[in-house]
Amino acid sequence: MQINVAVFFGCCSVEHEVSIISAVQAMHSFDREKYNLIPVYVTKDGVMMTGEELFDIENYKNLPALLKKLRAVTLVREGKEVLMKSFGMFGKATRIDVAFPIVHGTNCEDGTIQGLFEFLRLPYVGCDIISSAVGMDKAVFKDVLAAAGLPVLPCVRFYSREYFEDREALLEKIEKEIGLPAIVKPANLGSSVGISKAATRAELESAIDLACSFADKILVERAIMGLREINCSVLGDYDDCIASCCEEPIAHDAILSFEDKYLSGGSKKNGASKGMQSLSRIIPAQISEEKTEEIRTLACKVIKAIGGAGIARIDFMLDTADGDKVYVNEINTIPGSLAFYLWEKTDINYKDLLSRAVDLAFKRSRKQNSLNFTFESNILSGVSLGGTKGSKGSKM
Repeated sequence: MQINVAVFFGCCSVEHEVSIISAVQAMHSFDREKYNLIPVYVTKDGVMMTGEELFDIENYKNLPALLKKLRAVTLVREGKEVLMKSFGMFGKATRIDVAFPIVHGTNCEDGTIQGLFEFLRLPYVGCDIISSAVGMDKAVFKDVLAAAGLPVLPCVRFYSREYFEDREALLEKIEKEIGLPAIVKPANLGSSVGISKAATRAELESAIDLACSFADKILVERAIMGLREINCSVLGDYDDCIASCCEEPIAHDAILSFEDKYLSGGSKKNGASKGMQSLSRIIPAQISEEKTEEIRTLACKVIKAIGGAGIARIDFMLDTADGDKVYVNEINTIPGSLAFYLWEKTDINYKDLLSRAVDLAFKRSRKQNSLNFTFESNILSGVSLGGTKGSKGSKM
């Protein structure tokens, strides 16, 4: 019997369109003999829609027309099953065995959609609520890794209100503690959205203004001179994790931009965009075997530190001015294109990668089902509200 996999994508995020590319790409790579795929597109308004038309990337070029062909659905638990139901008197119901979220950014990848699956007790692929939230917030992520003894750059973090209330004091603090040039980032976005480099006070102000337009929490860290960016994907969980080969993405500017990642001109195949696969990159990265193993080992330590699971990509920084010292930059708990291109270079094809990710979802579900979530007590037997409407002297 086929396993019913609901693939969730879209959502209210600045990376909405990137999610569509990643999801359509993945759906064309699943083992269709083993899995029955149910695409679930989540609009920017939070409406879940399904339909066969969602498999073809060409249909998204006219989104209003596409939406008219889809059915609005919701998820409900009935007994031991989770069902996806269409609205209306004659709406159909489909059993969902496992959810596969391929979503990027806030309001989805940050633990939001994972909370829905947890509430329904529906097995799902990827990081859980806590590890998703930690991975999305760059400031919290740094704190967790620092507590685990992993190498991260120091930073100044603040909320936009603090900046607008006393701009001068905060700028002086950044210049004193971090110095210029500096990198300014929204704390909870991905795909390089809102990130910029500042070499002067004026550029620093402009960079913070830009970041504040995307997020309420901002992070500033020193810019590494002679930076080399090295990425590595991981597959597994805090019990058992393997790392892919490393890559070195090639930026057209000082920072790898959204355009570098997604708009660099990849072609299409089988109705799916190449997405992150079209990014200019060197695979494997041209670094020593010792440095490669250091990064791969660190990648698995990152997953253990945050309690992560599934397929993730960890981005590292090499400081060439300091003996190629390695720093953990950030984690993508649901990376663009699910980093499949790194695994293909590590002798794991995309079809097998997706199957392993689903297996990990069921592994976590089995663990959770072995735990106790109830505690037998007779506390209600001693409760008195002093009458049906309550009365003076009630203990509650």
